[in-house]
Amino acid sequence: MKGNDKLIQTLNSLLADELTAINQYMVHSEMCANWGYEKLHKHFEKRAIDEMKHAEKLIGRILFLEGLPVVSDLKKINIGADATKQLANDREAEAGAIKAYNEAIKLAGDVNDFATREVLEKILNDEDMHMDKIEELQDQIGHMTLPIFLTTQI
Repeated sequence: MKGNDKLIQTLNSLLADELTAINQYMVHSEMCANWGYEKLHKHFEKRAIDEMKHAEKLIGRILFLEGLPVVSDLKKINIGADATKQLANDREAEAGAIKAYNEAIKLAGDVNDFATREVLEKILNDEDMHMDKIEELQDQIGHMTLPIFLTTQI
């Protein structure tokens, strides 16, 4: 089924966001593993895997719409030097993703591609959950202080 060109372009932009997030989250995951923060390592690793699943869905949808997935484009990757900066950078990435998915959902509706809109809405729900978890961890740091928080992540 030939899809709308602007929507395919938007899906490829979302794909670039997801591929960028995978890289950022995997580096954060491995940094936390290296520091001995196993719980944070698993948190970042799970989020990277979620983003891989999003990329897979986007690739599948682009192909269904007879588009060509672009997997060579990445956006700016922001690696945090410590756990606090990692969470802040990831929060910024998720905020951007939520905004981009909302805009893409509107576009999909505008071009009457409600199946693509549904795919995007499911991914948006995951991004909302990611944001909630990041904010939860940031709140814990604020309540406990960073040193105490980090002792809970071993």
